[in-house]
Formats: sequence, structure tokens, C-alpha cells
Amino acid sequence: MSTTNPNVTKFVPREIPLNKLVPAPDNVRKTLREGAIEERAASILAHGLLQNLTARPQLDEDRRETGKYEVFAGRTRLAALKLLASQKKIAKNAPIPCNIREDGIGKELSLVENVGRDALHPADEFEAFRDLAEQGLGAEDIAARFGVTPRVVKERMKLGAVSPALMALYRQAAMTLEQLMAFTVIADHARQQEVWEGLSFDRSAHRIRRTLLESHVPATDRRALFVGVAAYEAAGGVIVRDLFSEDGGGYLADVALLDRLARTKLDETVEAIRPEGWKWIEATLDFPHSHGLARVYPRNVELPDTEAARLDEIEAELDPLLAALEEAVEPDPELERQVAALNAEYEQIDGKQRVYEPEAVARAGAFVTIGHDGTPEIARGFVRPEDVPVEVPSSTDTSEAAPADDGADPSAPEREEEEPSRISGALIADLSAHRTMALRDALAMHPNIALAAITHALALDYFYLGQKAHSCLRIQVHRTQLEMSATGVGESTAGRSVEARQEAWAARTPTEPRELWAFILGLSAEDCLSLLAHCVSFAVDAVDTGANTRQALAHSDLLAESVNLDMRQSWKPTVASYLGRVPKALIQEAVSEGVSPEAAARIAGFKKADMAHAAGDLLKDTGWLPKQLRPRLASEPQSGLALHEDAQQAAE
Repeated sequence: MSTTNPNVTKFVPREIPLNKLVPAPDNVRKTLREGAIEERAASILAHGLLQNLTARPQLDEDRRETGKYEVFAGRTRLAALKLLASQKKIAKNAPIPCNIREDGIGKELSLVENVGRDALHPADEFEAFRDLAEQGLGAEDIAARFGVTPRVVKERMKLGAVSPALMALYRQAAMTLEQLMAFTVIADHARQQEVWEGLSFDRSAHRIRRTLLESHVPATDRRALFVGVAAYEAAGGVIVRDLFSEDGGGYLADVALLDRLARTKLDETVEAIRPEGWKWIEATLDFPHSHGLARVYPRNVELPDTEAARLDEIEAELDPLLAALEEAVEPDPELERQVAALNAEYEQIDGKQRVYEPEAVARAGAFVTIGHDGTPEIARGFVRPEDVPVEVPSSTDTSEAAPADDGADPSAPEREEEEPSRISGALIADLSAHRTMALRDALAMHPNIALAAITHALALDYFYLGQKAHSCLRIQVHRTQLEMSATGVGESTAGRSVEARQEAWAARTPTEPRELWAFILGLSAEDCLSLLAHCVSFAVDAVDTGANTRQALAHSDLLAESVNLDMRQSWKPTVASYLGRVPKALIQEAVSEGVSPEAAARIAGFKKADMAHAAGDLLKDTGWLPKQLRPRLASEPQSGLALHEDAQQAAE
């Protein structure tokens, strides 16, 4: 009994002119992958049509042949051929090999062709691209033959070059494509396998890449941005490229070289500002926030009319350029150059509005470091302890007036006066005590002046070194150096905000401390409150080191509630800030609270370091906070606006 399928004999091979071929309406492939037609066209042009199209005669409504043929298996190939014809790379009537099916069966065979075939395993594709490269074909040539971009070719070649042992795991589905991609950052097969075997639990792509490059610096590091990748490579530095990163960046392998180049470039900035006359200038890769130095600030000065007018002109010129940049679909280098030039000119002129007093420059110094965006950052006006001026009390500060120098011989015996011309110190103290009491009584009835007086006393402490004697209020605020408890706290969002506010007020206050009282009296109630709040903020000390009393820490909770403090705005759970400094149980607790108990269970078997890094990835952008940073009081907080309004009404 014959088992031969009778349908096999119904295929008739023929060559049909391309312009006689049309897509069949019952082809099951309705959606084509983006770029699929271009890729197939490039392949056909390079290698020819490797598989016949399958077609049938087209019939009209009366079941008569129209002279055209419907392609029901090979729609992508047909579209690619039509594309080549439209590009005049083949003739519109080029003969196309087809298998003609006379019985009209289409959809079933279309489905068989598209579903029944086995797709090429990605690992085979990766290695095939690698082999083509080893045969001497460049990425551009391979890309042209297969209709893909050179970057795609390079990525597949990189994947094909991963350790054969790891590729075998990928073939067995024991490794994901994302994990395989992570191993492409280095070419050392032994190191790749060592890392895979060493990461017994957290084998995420992020963890693999970080472990492979633990001694490297990413190209986005501020030092790398400052030095420049080109300069680093020119000095002999090696860069490990990561083709699969979004920005196509790499990792700098020689950190010592990078630091040396960064210091050399910082030294150039030091020499550039040396003519400013600072007593000392120190270049540092990391800004020493824990320096504990006092600081002087520049003062605002009026610009000449011509330069002030030029600032207005620059702003007017920038507006349309910035609007054009925002609307541009493609980068416009010339437009960007114009904007950069105008911004540089604006900053140069605007900087003239803030100047340091020559005396301050002569006793202060500057730090030159690298900003987060990789640009040189200059922090001026820091005063070392030995250079802080000491105010010498004048004769009017003593309880008794000093005798005048009348030129008499100091060795001569003192002449006894029958009627003393000065009163005793005891009487002076008596009289001034009465005046002080009356002054206290009067001040209590003038809250606006009391507000000015306390603001004046605190501002003297923060903006004028050694000038506390200019206030009769005995108010002293201790400023805690928070960097001693938390390295890098000055770089936090809150730390930068505080520093910017300090510089803004320093630029507004007068040069001489004796002029500060009149300046504060001239402030509006709102401005005076703002300055007072800024000065008082430096007095906050809620650091729990054992030195603070329980009552003081409890008050910090009340204060936090009153100002609606939200630590999610300025603190994130990272390995450095928390996760690497607590036991594994607390790491799991954090993940359980911030993500889910299931996520915490998944990292339960990790080693401490791996668990901390994995938790950092999981908790990123969740807003999770440890108990020490969460709101501690359950009552409804009073808004900062309400407090501000109450104080302003009292001042008025």
C-alpha cells in the first residue's frame, strides 16, 4: 500500500517575471518585523534567492486566470525583491524561481512554511558572524550582505567570542542572553568562567559586569569626563568597550593613570587662577568637605552700564537659540556651539558682579576639584585657623576708660587727685545694668526689632569672622561638622541646597560688620525671616552619637514633623550609605519592606557583599527608608507655611 503524499507532485517549478507576482490575500504572515525587508533584500543581492517562492495562478471573479500569480509562501522574499526592483538593482520583470501550486491550497501551506521551520539558535548566529570575520570580512561588508547595521554585526561578533564553555551553557538555556551579553566586556575566557563560577547566587547581568570590571572606572566617571577619553587613550590608557550599554561607553582600566592625568589637568587650573592672589590654592580629586575651615564670601557690585546691557542682549539672543535646540530632531553642532559661546560670555560678565575684598583674598585660599559633570570646580574663600582675624577690643569695650597719654614720665609717682574725673567701674556696671533691663523690657514690646536683633547676631557669626563683639546679644550657636559623622553629606541634595543659600546671602550682606545692622533693618519681614531661618538652620544638631540628650533628639522629631521633612528627597539606600554597613538580616528586612518578601527570599542565600549590591539594585527608586529616617510622630504635622505666616505676623 503506497504512503506517498499525492500533494507532493502538485508543485511545478517555473520562472515567473517579478512584475507578474503579487502577495496572496491568504498569506498568514500579516506583520513584518521592522527592517526585515531591508535585511532580506541585502541577503538576496549578496547571495541570491536561496529558496523558491510558492505561488498559484491568480483567478478573477469568474475563476479565469488573470496572468498574474499570488505568492502565498515567501511574502518577505517577494517584498524584498520588489524593493530591489524599485531601487533599480534588479529588473522589474526579472525571472523569479517559483513553485507553482495548481490546486489553490494556500493558507495551510503558508502556515506550514512559517510555523513548521526551526529558527536558527542565536548562539549559532553569533558564532557564524564571528567565523565570517575570521575569514577576513569586515563588519561593514558583513552588514551589507545581511542588511543589518555594522553595530549589530559587531555585537554578534562580540557575543560569538564569549568563552565556548559559557556559550554551551547559553545553548542549554542555563544562561540568559542578558547574562551572556555581560561577559563581552572582557575577552579573557578564563576570567569569564572564573566569575561565572564564583557568583553562585547573584548572577544578574549587572553583577557579572560589575565583578568583571571591579578595578575599572566607567567612562561616565567625573574624572574620565574631566580628562577626556581621547587624552586617556593618547597617554596609553586601555578602554574596555561595552557595546551593549545604552551610550556605547566603556570602562577605563588604568585608574592610576587616570588619576595622574586628572591631577595634572587640575594643576593647570590652579595656575590659571593663581593671578587672583589667593594665599593658597589646593588641587584635590575629591572636595574635602570635612576641612572644618571658616569661609569668606564675595560681595555684589554694580556692573558698568555697557556690561549690564550686554547681559540683557545675551539673554535675548539665547532665547530663540534654545527654543530651536529644543525643537530640533537631530543634533545641531553649530547651534550648540553658538549657545555654548553665549553662555560662556554671560558667565564671564556675570562673574564680575561678585568680588572678594583684597584683604580677604590675601588671607584665604581656594580648592580646585572636579564637579559631577566633569568640569573643573573652584571653591574660593576658605580661611585656615591661623589666618582667622582676631578682633582686638577697643578702649570703649572696657568697663573703665583708659587714661589719656599726656606725655608725662611714666616712671614718675602718680599724682593724687582730690576730685576724680571719672566714675568707678562698680557704678558704671550698676547704671548699665538698669539700662540693660529697660532695654530688655522695650525690646520685648517690639518683636520686629527683636527679630532683627537675633538675625543680626547670628549673621555676624556666619558671615563675618571674629566679629561677634558687634552685637550686644549673648547668643552663640554651635555648628556641628556633619562630615565627621557622614562622609559626603555635603554632596547630598540637601547639602548643595544649603551651600547655595549660604553663597546667595553672603553676596547680599555688606562688607563691613558695622553696616549689617542697617542692612537687616532695611530687609522686608519676609527676607529677614528667610535670613534668620538660614542662620538658625546651622544650629540644628540631631546627630545621634550619644552626645545629644534624649530630649534634644525628641525635639528634632518635633522639628522634622513641623517642617514636613521627607528624607526620600535627599537620601537613597545604597551599599555605601546603608546596605553595606548593616547585617544581612537588616538587608533582607529592607528588601522585604521596600520591594516584597518574595524578593527578600530570593537573595537570602547570597553572600553579604553580593546581597548588599543586589538589594541596592532592588531598592533603587522605591523610596524605602530605614526606621531612623522615617517620620516618627503620628500626629498631623503643622506645615512650614503656617509657621512662616505666624512668625511673619509677629514680626509685623
